[in-house]
Amino acid sequence: MNPSPTPRPNGFSEATGEICYDLPSSYIPHRATGLLHLPRFIAKARKHLKGELPKSYQRNFCKGFDRFLCLHLNVEPEKVVECIRVATDEADLDARLLALFPQDLRVHVWNRELVQKGMSEMGRQALQDVKDKMGIGARHDLISFADMIDFDEGRIS
Repeated sequence: MNPSPTPRPNGFSEATGEICYDLPSSYIPHRATGLLHLPRFIAKARKHLKGELPKSYQRNFCKGFDRFLCLHLNVEPEKVVECIRVATDEADLDARLLALFPQDLRVHVWNRELVQKGMSEMGRQALQDVKDKMGIGARHDLISFADMIDFDEGRIS
């Protein structure tokens, strides 16, 4: 995998076409909570805090899946970013996030919701529109927005 942003025409990250191949998949669970997408949000926040998050990702930073996850947890995305900013190491970050998040994370509810984003009737149409814009409209194996992210970042061929 290429660790630096690389332009890709007509990619899912369409604003500039830059792709970060070093971000984790939304399908990776967070080690301390089991929440899908949280490791990706953390990695994007770290890039953002260093000024290294490409424009193509800034558009949805703290929005999209980041925002949906925070809505599920009833926390503001900026509070998560602040935990990341001040944490001294991974254990400290985990402790800060666990203190910020509600006691009942409803992990099974969030994880199911994340993997099904794009599977409702309206979601399937939006997903098809994105695939058509990318020139991959005939791909029937990409059934969720998390799949599209993994495709765009090279984890799905």
